[in-house]
Amino acid sequence: MSSAPLKIAVLGAGTVGSQVVRLLQEQGADLSARVGAELKIIGVAVKDPARSRHGINPNLLTTDSKSLVKNCDILIEVMGGIEPAKSLILEAMQNGASVVTANKALLARHGSELLVAADKAGVDLYFEASVAGAIPLLRPIRESLAGDTVNRVMGIVNGTTNFILSKMETDGADYQDVLAEAQSLGYAESDPTADVEGHDAAAKAAILATLAFHTPVTIDDVYCEGITKVTKADMDAAESMGFVIKLLAVAERQAQDSIVVRVHPTMVPKSHPLANVRGVFNAVFVEAESAGELMFFGRGAGGAPTASAVLGDVVAAARNRVAGGVGPRDTSYAALKCLDISNAHTRYYIHIKVADKPGVLAKIATTFAENKVSIQVLHQDGHGDDATLVIRTHKATDAALAKTLDGLKKLDVVDSVIGVMRVEGEQGE
Repeated sequence: MSSAPLKIAVLGAGTVGSQVVRLLQEQGADLSARVGAELKIIGVAVKDPARSRHGINPNLLTTDSKSLVKNCDILIEVMGGIEPAKSLILEAMQNGASVVTANKALLARHGSELLVAADKAGVDLYFEASVAGAIPLLRPIRESLAGDTVNRVMGIVNGTTNFILSKMETDGADYQDVLAEAQSLGYAESDPTADVEGHDAAAKAAILATLAFHTPVTIDDVYCEGITKVTKADMDAAESMGFVIKLLAVAERQAQDSIVVRVHPTMVPKSHPLANVRGVFNAVFVEAESAGELMFFGRGAGGAPTASAVLGDVVAAARNRVAGGVGPRDTSYAALKCLDISNAHTRYYIHIKVADKPGVLAKIATTFAENKVSIQVLHQDGHGDDATLVIRTHKATDAALAKTLDGLKKLDVVDSVIGVMRVEGEQGE
């Protein structure tokens, strides 16, 4: 190797950080050979260096993160959170270091600012591990599809919620019981809010939309609805219609100048590739103008899988430094408008309890027609006090569907709206 060693600093030694350091130590010779220069860890910043961390040389541990960011060639940020991660990354860039991060929360809030700072400093900012763990996803969108037009990105990007919904489907269990099981297995945190309320998926949706549509998108632009209200009755209804329920992140073009980005529970037909993604696995479905439909599948979380994606970015950034340049840049030239959920075009499943008497169907059909929502499928279950209607609609705006629901609730023949859910992935969309 003719190049000088490249100094690597690591911020954070948690589940991912410890695996990153372990792999750098175990595979250092191979990684250095691939780069063309030695990769040398100069330090790992932690809160408590006295605490033993298996597989990490104690001499590398330090609380002096400021010193690390001033003296490294490549900074690996896996500490999470907004601050001090953001300030340390910006300082590292100003000192000429390229940055690799898995920090989805930071990127979903300040990604555009960080990309501008990287451009100004002439360094790389890579974040493959921020969305789907080990799955190669962002680089294909950024580079392989750079000559194409992406129309839609739709996927399962949170393993915790996918595990919960999969177990509810296969075991017929209630949400709270499955959540407790997920926590006991380590798939869900003691405070699972970020996962089950959809915030984690929304951050990832913002990052995906930013890359796919060359437009700055933050988490505030993403409609977010979690899985806490999904019931066994919803699961049974989905099964009866040949669907499964998934928490999907969806980013799609609405017109040439606008997009809608949303996260919510969704009914997906069993024939769709995403329907068979179970457990803690992730999968993202990309629809492009020329390439057509592409699907990326794999382990979306976990220390070792995520560390694999981090090290892939480290090798890429290191190769660029050895070559004396930077990698392909993320662009935001399109500046498409981010519209709210009311503008989304979706299909709906609606389950309502109704009076069992003549004229019910006519009143309900009139309410749909008045709001310009077309009924695709309608069938009745039960009789008397147990009479219910299950309705699936054709595509309509979310705003029109919301008005339809309001109208239904005011009808004297409607006792209650039992369940409502968006439907995606049907043929003909």
